[in-house]
Amino acid sequence: MRKGLFLAIILCLILACEDSIVFSEYQPTRKGTWNKDDRKVFEVSKMDSIASHDVFIMIRNDNTFPYSNLFLIAELSTPDLRIIRDTLEYEMARPDGSWLGKGYGSIHENKLWYKEDIVFKDPGVYTIELSHAMRENGQVEGISNLNGITDVGIEIERRGE
Repeated sequence: MRKGLFLAIILCLILACEDSIVFSEYQPTRKGTWNKDDRKVFEVSKMDSIASHDVFIMIRNDNTFPYSNLFLIAELSTPDLRIIRDTLEYEMARPDGSWLGKGYGSIHENKLWYKEDIVFKDPGVYTIELSHAMRENGQVEGISNLNGITDVGIEIERRGE
């Protein structure tokens, strides 16, 4: 009886959750350190050309990440060779120093807005490139090796109606 009820509940939960994620990919950094020259490249193709989508940057950090914010350079290249380049800043910690995002032990995952209500209208490959743009306060040169970032990813979701 219990086993049947448990299976029925699980089945209902699975059927009730319509998965809106159409693309998800992570790339690890080297031993939890993201080098400034290590551009993370994500290629997306075969997207619905009518539906609207939201694009998120996914960042996993551990407790060795020494900052409360994160600066990124993001480039979206379209099949017709247009490039949209953005400099982005995200908060990674609260003013009291506690991490934002979901935590699993010492790893925290942040789902950061990148593009909202975008339609991939042209057929072909869209490329999203990410690199960090962190600098010490008052310094011109960027930080070569950013500690504490373990994985960088992209997630694309179909917008609900």
